[in-house]
Amino acid sequence: MHQHRTRVLAVLGVVLALVLAAVTPAAASHPSGPKPTIVLVHGAWADGSSWQKVTNKLLDDGYTVRVPPNPLRNLTTDAATIRDFLSTLSGPIVLVGHSYGGAVITNAATGNANVKALVYVDAFAPAENETVLPLAGAGSALNVPDPTTVFDFVPYPGAPAGDVDLYLKHDTFLNSFASGLSHSAAERLYPSQRPLTFSAGNVPSGPPAWASIKSWYVLGTKDLIITPASQNMMATRAHSIITRIPTGHLGLISDPRPITKVIETAARSTR
Repeated sequence: MHQHRTRVLAVLGVVLALVLAAVTPAAASHPSGPKPTIVLVHGAWADGSSWQKVTNKLLDDGYTVRVPPNPLRNLTTDAATIRDFLSTLSGPIVLVGHSYGGAVITNAATGNANVKALVYVDAFAPAENETVLPLAGAGSALNVPDPTTVFDFVPYPGAPAGDVDLYLKHDTFLNSFASGLSHSAAERLYPSQRPLTFSAGNVPSGPPAWASIKSWYVLGTKDLIITPASQNMMATRAHSIITRIPTGHLGLISDPRPITKVIETAARSTR
């Protein structure tokens, strides 16, 4: 009986040692502190649904995600809208912007101590006093001598003198904005595009949040809206950690996995 008991204790000791060896390193590798809230800001000619695939993966991985609407009316007031939204959140925040949404987060996060990381996805990251549309870069589908060839100009109530809503023309939307998506998918997105005002693309940006907040940048090497060269310039200037992926402007739809991975890397850095 004594020998049997000794053997049982010895076996239990080995099992316990194996369990501790397996569990202890894993526990030590997990960062402490609460998971941040991840706020996703969409860009022009899109809405919050453009983040749907990324949102689903982040939720599956246990993150709290918010996708507030970006008004697309004026860079100053759009940033103020997101800034006010952020003020209602407690705890650390990872703020993510796609396309024009990058200019918005650049302004909205400035001075907010809860924003611990910025993530730019095929996005504008303007410096102070820069305007958005020129940052699309030489060779962008938007940078043409005659803007009426790529935009439909639509009046809107209460517009300042000379201002209009800019809608992408059908060919520009399908072949440049939604390049990388199937023809069918692009056709389904085109009717619901949300316009950007002409003035929003030409309002000087304020002091950039990327000057004081660590940032990551996902650069689509096949982007036809914001050229890869312009993205690289902005990301390098912001000292962002750059990840290049072979996608067009809507990589968040066509290939969301690497984008989600970068967002989660930024999130882990806050803990």
